[in-house]
Amino acid sequence: MINRRDTLIGLAGLAGALTAARAQGGEVVIGAIYPMTGPTAQVGTDAKHAFDTALEVINTAVSLELPTAKNAGLAGLGGAKVRIVYADHQADPQKGRAEAERLITQEKVAAIVGCFHSSVSTTVSATCERYGVPFVCADSSSPSLHRRNLKFFFRTAAHDEMFSEAMFNFLDAQKAKGQKIASVGLFYEDTIFGSDSSNVQRKLAQERGYKVACDIKYRNSSPSLTAEVQQIKSASPDVLMPSSYTTDAILLVKTMAELGYKPKSIIAQAAGFVEKPTLDAVGDRLGGMITRASFSVDLGEKRASAHAINEKFKARAGRDLNDQTSRQFTALIVLADAIDRARSTDGQKVRDALAATDIPGDKTIMPWSRVKFGADGQNTFASPVLIQYVGNRFVTVYPFEVAAGAAQWPMNG
Repeated sequence: MINRRDTLIGLAGLAGALTAARAQGGEVVIGAIYPMTGPTAQVGTDAKHAFDTALEVINTAVSLELPTAKNAGLAGLGGAKVRIVYADHQADPQKGRAEAERLITQEKVAAIVGCFHSSVSTTVSATCERYGVPFVCADSSSPSLHRRNLKFFFRTAAHDEMFSEAMFNFLDAQKAKGQKIASVGLFYEDTIFGSDSSNVQRKLAQERGYKVACDIKYRNSSPSLTAEVQQIKSASPDVLMPSSYTTDAILLVKTMAELGYKPKSIIAQAAGFVEKPTLDAVGDRLGGMITRASFSVDLGEKRASAHAINEKFKARAGRDLNDQTSRQFTALIVLADAIDRARSTDGQKVRDALAATDIPGDKTIMPWSRVKFGADGQNTFASPVLIQYVGNRFVTVYPFEVAAGAAQWPMNG
């Protein structure tokens, strides 16, 4: 009988046997698992633009103060170029798991980045752990992801506890300025993203003295949100705090308009509320919406590299970097830097190089003080910002010391 120890030894041996193939032909292959089809396919399309922008920095010599930028390819591996192999998880955690295994065993990837949906990042990162292959979580924000004692998991950006704390700090600051904010409304989809987000916000509301006027969990990709919006309208919270992916965000805003409900203010957990399809479809009804973010274009203007990268990305995508795409770009740059320093595609060596990462904030495009991982793989220096949708663009409004403008508050006041 084959026991668990034998299985683990077998997997480790397989991972070791694959290592030599990972940099064949002077290239390093990295897997990227995203929704390339289905309701959130735009996320995958935009992620590809972000990664292509990062590959330009990694594979060609560019005059920017970013890791790996000055060399054409990875100097630590003799100038090897990085190539990305994409896989479509279709927002299905089990498809994500299967694609991760295929990328590792058949495509011989040195590492995997992904996956937007936190539920998919859960299964993909567990698969990477089994094979001893690093997983860099680019843009999934559920706090539980870095609390599973995984050794090959790394997240460069903030998680929802950090984001939600910034939201409530902003609300406290608005109250200190004389604004009357007594209640919040929680509205969240039923996967790990929505559940984790609502748990944090519910706890913070209680600790900070805000009444939870409504607490609504709905089915992801629901065909109708009429009953839920009627509940929100009846509760009339001072601030609506939605955690929704793209199609749900669009449906929510359309349903609110159909029922004649205008929330006093919205502070969103990004996701669908910053995606192009949402802004194209209902952006005219979201003026004044605030969302959490890792990046904003106006903050990026203060760093030459951020401005240059935004222009490169815009040339590909036709629009500015946003919360998701800035994180995707940064995740691939950080991963490439670790492989470069490891001088190897061996999973353990790349993992150790990631754990040793210490990149000053001014060597990134992000408004962070640095990229440095804790023992749990979380970058604790990923300071969030809040941005407001004003005049068809996002403006940084919090923290006040980095704000590009004062917040319009309340949104429909």
